[in-house]
Amino acid sequence: MTISMYHASIPPIIRSLNNLIGILQKGLDYASAKNIEQTVLLNTRLYPDMFPLTKQVQIASDISCRGAARLAGLEPPVREDNETSFEELIERVKQTIAYLESIKPEQIDGSEEKMIDLPVKDQTFTFEGMPFLLIFVMPNVYFHVTTAYGILRHCGVELGKMDYLGKP
Repeated sequence: MTISMYHASIPPIIRSLNNLIGILQKGLDYASAKNIEQTVLLNTRLYPDMFPLTKQVQIASDISCRGAARLAGLEPPVREDNETSFEELIERVKQTIAYLESIKPEQIDGSEEKMIDLPVKDQTFTFEGMPFLLIFVMPNVYFHVTTAYGILRHCGVELGKMDYLGKP
């Protein structure tokens, strides 16, 4: 049995983003229960030179949309990074999931060898579709979702491995 580019990308990313919503909801609930200003948690970093929670969620959202769009040959949605609450971050992730759900398998399947240019600051990296998905998109999504999880866990939010992995 083979796995398609669509099934290797969209369903796992959607699952990870749905789990991120649950993680963020637990962060919101924790802040409310402990009477902690949301901005305290949203601006927390694991280390001073790392991005804060808010930026981790924004990047997970952007990588998901942009990666899928590039594979499908679409222009990704542009979002301002202006979220200032858990509710807004959750809504952003929901919008990302809705965008991913709008992409059909036939738009991504067959993109294994498609050449994809990825502009990063003053450079452009070129990937074939499958390496782009497997060594750039998926690891980035997982990294930023994991880091968001780690920040909230570090702040005392009661999270466990199943919050990250989701229910089977």
